[in-house]
Amino acid sequence: MTRRLFLVFVALVSFGRPLPAKAAGGTPRNSEGNESLQQEVCLALQRGALFLKNHQSPNGSWSNASQPAISGLALLALGQLPKETGVPAEEALEKGYEFVRSQAKSDGGIYAYGLSNYNTAICTLALLLRADPMDAQRIKSAHRFLREQQTSNMARSELNGGLGYGPTGVSPKRQHPDLDNTLVSLEALRACEMARVGEKNDVPQLDWSAAIAFVTRCQNLPETNPLPWASAQSGDRGGFVYYPGFSNAGTTELPGGGKALRSYGTMTYAGLLSFVYAEVSPQDQRVVAASEWLRNHFTLEENPGLGQEGLYYYYHLMAKALSISGANNNLESGLVPKGWARALAHKLILLQAGDGSWANSSGRWMETDATLVTAYSMLALERARKSF
Repeated sequence: MTRRLFLVFVALVSFGRPLPAKAAGGTPRNSEGNESLQQEVCLALQRGALFLKNHQSPNGSWSNASQPAISGLALLALGQLPKETGVPAEEALEKGYEFVRSQAKSDGGIYAYGLSNYNTAICTLALLLRADPMDAQRIKSAHRFLREQQTSNMARSELNGGLGYGPTGVSPKRQHPDLDNTLVSLEALRACEMARVGEKNDVPQLDWSAAIAFVTRCQNLPETNPLPWASAQSGDRGGFVYYPGFSNAGTTELPGGGKALRSYGTMTYAGLLSFVYAEVSPQDQRVVAASEWLRNHFTLEENPGLGQEGLYYYYHLMAKALSISGANNNLESGLVPKGWARALAHKLILLQAGDGSWANSSGRWMETDATLVTAYSMLALERARKSF
């Protein structure tokens, strides 16, 4: 795959631009078989958008003003809303962007007081989608802030190269990089590069090789990850964990003693996407192994390895990863013969509440927050409908 084509794929993943139906591996989106589902998806998005509009705070934020990333996700969802929904969202978008702008800090980050790296990355993606010239300096400053968060010289060397929640308002247990924060940071940084933010001589530069090495150390693949917990067992091999040495899915006993960290769905999609943003070849054994794990564990009933915990973030990352041209052919399971996009759309439509929102019964990672989960679901639907 050429560098130019690969970067086109990155742009598609970052901003959800439509793929040609044949390249996406599905039936033409205007075919008779898809027309009804397209209408259902547009109706679900319409109802979701109205829910977001009706639950925006007077200051322009959504849900929790101390976490501007939630507002950033709502802006991304509303900003890519299909015209067919007929929902006028400009007023909500204007108010939302004014709130995000108000959170910009002198250090370049966009946050209230905590989780500064995560909030900055999501808000940067939202500002890039808007592409308002008035935000150019704000985006450039955020770009620098994100680059500065990459770790080096950590006491545990396996943590070098990643990115974490950021330096402000973080408890000691979070003062290290993890795969999720690394993912959102790499996505925002690559999107900045696509938008030609910054200069080649900017200091510091992100060390992409170190970032790839950190992501590699989060994967259950002994061939490339030398850490002792990396598992070659069929249920774990190729999948990912939260950070080197820890998995939210717990551990499994290894034959002959010892323990391995269990792979799980959200972080395996995060690992695969991180490799995409870092331009690791699709033929690389790490990418191939991650794809195999995802294909073997494909389900819409749970977040593999975690049950209902993080389910909607799983849908969000799934749609983002599989909307890359051709990826659905590589990862599609025999359990969804008509394609992942249609299956995911049907699932999300069934899960939508009467008021247009989505929410998880499991509160882990804030997924009982209807605003956050509605944004995840709308973003997943918007990607899925472009891949029918």
